[in-house]
Amino acid sequence: MNIRKLSSNLSVSPQITVDDVSALASDNFKTIICNRPDNESEDQANAQQIENAAEAHGMAFYYLPVVPGEISDQQISQFAKIIQDCDGPTLAYCRTGTRSSSLWALAESEHQPTSELLATASAAGYDLSSLAPRLLARSANAEPVKKSTSRRTIHHKVVVVGGGAAGLAVTASLLKRQSNLDIAIVDSATSHFYQPGWTLVGGGVFKPKQTERSMASVVPARAKWYQNNAVTFKPEHNRLLLDNDEELSYDVLVIATGLSLNWEAIPGLSETLGKNGVTSNYRYDLAPYTWQLVQSLGKGTAIFTQPPMPIKCAGAPQKAMYLSCDEWQRQGKLSDINVEFCTAGAALFGVSDYVPALMNYVEKYGIKLNFKNTLKSVNGEAKTAQFLVVDANGTEREVTRSFDLLHVCPPQCAPKIIADSPLSDDSGWVDVNSESLQHKTYSNVYALGDVANTPNAKTAAAVRKQAPVVAENIVSTLNEEPLCAVYEGYGSCPLTVERGKIVLAEFGYGGVLQPAFPSWLINGKRATSAAWFLKEKLLPWLYWEAMLKGREWLASPKHSKPSETNNTKRDVCDFKEKP
Repeated sequence: MNIRKLSSNLSVSPQITVDDVSALASDNFKTIICNRPDNESEDQANAQQIENAAEAHGMAFYYLPVVPGEISDQQISQFAKIIQDCDGPTLAYCRTGTRSSSLWALAESEHQPTSELLATASAAGYDLSSLAPRLLARSANAEPVKKSTSRRTIHHKVVVVGGGAAGLAVTASLLKRQSNLDIAIVDSATSHFYQPGWTLVGGGVFKPKQTERSMASVVPARAKWYQNNAVTFKPEHNRLLLDNDEELSYDVLVIATGLSLNWEAIPGLSETLGKNGVTSNYRYDLAPYTWQLVQSLGKGTAIFTQPPMPIKCAGAPQKAMYLSCDEWQRQGKLSDINVEFCTAGAALFGVSDYVPALMNYVEKYGIKLNFKNTLKSVNGEAKTAQFLVVDANGTEREVTRSFDLLHVCPPQCAPKIIADSPLSDDSGWVDVNSESLQHKTYSNVYALGDVANTPNAKTAAAVRKQAPVVAENIVSTLNEEPLCAVYEGYGSCPLTVERGKIVLAEFGYGGVLQPAFPSWLINGKRATSAAWFLKEKLLPWLYWEAMLKGREWLASPKHSKPSETNNTKRDVCDFKEKP
């Protein structure tokens, strides 16, 4: 089966077989809708056969056959009523799924913008652009929707807020442990991105599309997907409010929203991103511009910036710099380019064990290191950047630097909805125990990924280790058992020091090294081609095919009683001066 989600309650697929019904029941589908007339082809299972199989598995079945290109208003109304009245999740099918997705779009045209309907269908693999005139006409004729005076509350055993790496990984890990778990994901995105790949896009190794998939294709089929945003948390009542005015209640809540990139914190930056030589690998649409700039720059000054911690992937600003230098060296241009690394920190990297290997490349490329230099503003047209510089005596001064290429890592913070909620600490991050990842105040709330206030490196590798810990501890919470899974702060930063070699930094709380491989295979303290192969070939596959599907390879959690002292671990990515 090729199941494609269109909404939190409806999926569509091409023709199904009698045997497929059993799999649908296992995936917690409650209703099947057939939109294909019988006898269109000799090999199709007829509606009665599918209905019999559905009834045998306790599922509802509806037969609403549609002829291609002849969908009537009556059929649209019938489809809408079925979806409204039936128990979900629901699967609708026809020969290819196009008729079913067309019925959905036409039924929803009075409630959703045409552009959103077409985009959602396209993300699921269906081109409904030919329906646009009819969708627009139905939308124009729709009666204004009266706001309900009573708010609908829907209950789920587990609600996960955020459909990024952390949200999808923990959902998959939970469903691996309890396949029939009533779990919901809240995320309005239509696309999901493999963000670690953007460094390689900016280095000319990956194409942008290699890092993108539709959300419908990666959300676990057995999870209910709300394509909405959470707007208010009420942890004291075990509830949260969505932007469509629906309310979700839960037994356990998981916060996995990620963090916010605060571009606006640097005056002049947003206006000049993507032009005037100003770029950032922290955005999908800008990483290709990085590579374009690297290829076209023949001489001048290239500045790479790093803001104060915390940021996601603390090595990313350096990765962009090293790959750029490597390309310029290969082209014979490096001697004509002045490369500067301006970092708000006082050290090249937060874990000193890896600094010697990195310094070899700093010296090889002739990079000037400017510590305690924080980017404060950008003038794109003038190609100047202003920095706040703190000297050894703590004296502050402002320095203006000219550039031909400026790669910016933006300041980062917790999302406003989290910072303004009862779930946050004084800095805005979700306040959790650093080992169990359980909230310090609300015992049925967990957080993982970039939004948690755990003092670890904010990386996808950290999420890969955190997801099984949170999943096991949630199961314990649901069963009213003691927590037993512990996260030890693992994070990994594959530092791309040249095309074909990587310094693989792997470490936990307090900067304790936690290598996943024996040193004879990958020695993380020096640049190796094996680590590059891991980054380019294996890690993307591990992300899509293992981590997001509940396969916890190299991620089994440690089992012991979590510490009662919470966040007493030393931050591993403080980038402060080390004794």
